[in-house]
Amino acid sequence: MLGEIAASYYTPEKDLNCAETIVYAANEAYQLNLSKETLHASAGFGGGMAMEETCGALTGAILVLGIMLVQDRAHENDKMKEIVADLFRRYEERKGTSNCKILKEQFREEDPIKCRGIVMDAAEVLEELLSKEGFTVQYKGTF
Repeated sequence: MLGEIAASYYTPEKDLNCAETIVYAANEAYQLNLSKETLHASAGFGGGMAMEETCGALTGAILVLGIMLVQDRAHENDKMKEIVADLFRRYEERKGTSNCKILKEQFREEDPIKCRGIVMDAAEVLEELLSKEGFTVQYKGTF
């Protein structure tokens, strides 16, 4: 479900980058009620943090994990660290890498699709991890 919501955000009309797409989709799916400022905080993580390094969809997912799992500080326990490691492990099992440049070379399609499949896979892995932690998608709309 989160993958489908992410796909609905990753459109030419919305013009969001991969990280923004994940955060906006999770905000809707899990009814997070994030502020405009929080949503905008994800903008700099797109395009592999503008350097084609770590996939923006994954860095956006990390932002969501922090919002949903951390009470006060990440150092309170090792859970966040374990879940982020699991995010990367599961994603790399699907795609073979978490590197933006390599993902784009292997999976990016022509406009308007571009990195939609990359983003959807990241969203699906994020949803699996959040489900494991007891969170369920609250989205009731249609696509």
